[in-house]
Amino acid sequence: MKVAILGGGVIGVTSAYYLSLAGHEVTLIDRQRGPGLETSFANAGEISPGYASPWAAPDVPRKALKWLFMEHAPLILKPRFDCAMLSWLAALLGNCTARRYVENKARMVRLAEYSRDQLREVREATGIAYDERMRGTLQLFRTEAQLDGIAKDVGVLARDGVPFEVLDRRGCVAAEPGLAHSAADIAGGLRLPADETGDCFKFTTALADVARSQGATFRFGERVERLLRGAGGIEAAVTDQGIVEADAFVVALGSYSPGLVRSLGLRLPVYPVKGYSITVPIVEEARAPVSTLLDESYKIAITRLGDRIRVGGMAEVSGFNAELPDRRRRTLEHSLSGLFPAAGNLERATFWSGLRPMTPDSTPVVGPTPIPNLFLNTGHGTLGWTMACGSARVISDMISGRPPQIETRDLGIARYSA
Repeated sequence: MKVAILGGGVIGVTSAYYLSLAGHEVTLIDRQRGPGLETSFANAGEISPGYASPWAAPDVPRKALKWLFMEHAPLILKPRFDCAMLSWLAALLGNCTARRYVENKARMVRLAEYSRDQLREVREATGIAYDERMRGTLQLFRTEAQLDGIAKDVGVLARDGVPFEVLDRRGCVAAEPGLAHSAADIAGGLRLPADETGDCFKFTTALADVARSQGATFRFGERVERLLRGAGGIEAAVTDQGIVEADAFVVALGSYSPGLVRSLGLRLPVYPVKGYSITVPIVEEARAPVSTLLDESYKIAITRLGDRIRVGGMAEVSGFNAELPDRRRRTLEHSLSGLFPAAGNLERATFWSGLRPMTPDSTPVVGPTPIPNLFLNTGHGTLGWTMACGSARVISDMISGRPPQIETRDLGIARYSA
């Protein structure tokens, strides 16, 4: 079967890998000059299935009001007259209930755990290297109130059989020795020892080479403009360089996916939520993190990637905005220098931002559409790296006519019309 994949980030490339491995004739199209050059390029680097949690939670509306006035706010809202933004925010608020939080988190963890297992198989099968580490993730709480509030998350982890440890300050320092040099308040932490880290861009680039060796074709520097629909489904993708025909089409364009499928009558509630990162060269090994630490107060991840530290986070709702404000960089530097002082050279840090494709329930949209040969693999938000391999394997199985290995009925676009 001929399969066209639209989008060359980690989601599109993993889809190309699995589909070409399954024997399909795969063509991937992306406007960038190579794989993984947008949202996949400099994300936080953690692969953390157990921390797969919805942004929409019962306490978020109250917290959001507080965050608006914080100097180093984890959430930045720039409201404007944008129907897509307003609709998405309303849907997000609608998911801020205890019942929906537990429901959304459970399916996110299900897909994320499966994805981590698939990643391990890919690594074993291909031998690719991407500054990977298997040293767990530590969610650090600066206040007792934060620590006391983890009961609902621990309940989901325990129910799903995800290994975890609740730590005091001493335990946090044992897990991340660099914290011994920090003067920050540390009330405790929640550690998931089975989590991993790695450079998403390095992985995506290496896996694209593997997919090529399996017969996949990559057409970079080519922009997808629209899809042509016929009586039996999608007949072709129209690009700025011609027409690409296929038997099946996978939309993996991240935040740009809704614009492509809107003319087909599909309402895809994916909105760009901007994130920022800095990449800092390590200068003091003993002071640097050994894996990933999640700074709960600022919603920032600090990850060890080889001889670098990646610091990523924040959620800015401001549309398709590529600006790099210095005040956002200062927030990232504040978290790193407060927890791992003098670990890296901030003067040599590189600053980056990317548009995360977020759904209101934080669960990606993975699966078929009402159009028979059109599939979606998008909306992964902050967890594209964590969920990439699992989502791609699900799509490959569906297109190949095989039943997916996990429950997928609640992952598709149909859940928004139920």
